[in-house]
Amino acid sequence: MGVENFAEYILAEKDWIKKMEIVYYLQKRTGIFYDNSVVFKTLLTKLFIDRVNLEIDKNIVITASLLWSCKKNLLPQDLDKIQSYAKEGATFLAKLGFDERFCRICEGVNRYSGLEPREKESDILELTDQFGGMLLDRPERIAFKPDEALVLLEYRNLKDKDNRYLEEFKEFVNNMEEIKI
Repeated sequence: MGVENFAEYILAEKDWIKKMEIVYYLQKRTGIFYDNSVVFKTLLTKLFIDRVNLEIDKNIVITASLLWSCKKNLLPQDLDKIQSYAKEGATFLAKLGFDERFCRICEGVNRYSGLEPREKESDILELTDQFGGMLLDRPERIAFKPDEALVLLEYRNLKDKDNRYLEEFKEFVNNMEEIKI
């Protein structure tokens, strides 16, 4: 399979676990960013879109969740790289055969490129990326509790930003918090 057929190949796969395996092998072949945080955030994305009735293509959202951060830098101190990796990732994904809209979804997740209007799928991925990231331990801090992460998401990260799914996401998180395991 040539890389130009990669987009067709992964989008044809409907099983999200098999998609993760495909991305794992792409990572081995190309060195893209793919670690446990991507898997965790994709699971969070899947839970959200499975439980909330949104008019979206779930296959596109799951695939974008696995791939949008493919050019992420492991050095969080490099601000230039932080601000450019989503755009670089979108360019890379275009070379793999993804269409312009899919690449816009991926590029729009972290808002640094300023794409307007935003794709609705970018709003979903923005929520799960930022919230999921706060639930994970980082070298500089311990993970936040879900209720703390939700407050930070709404009043710090997304302050003065319009995310069309914020209210649904808050309700989803609150409902998930009530489930006893």
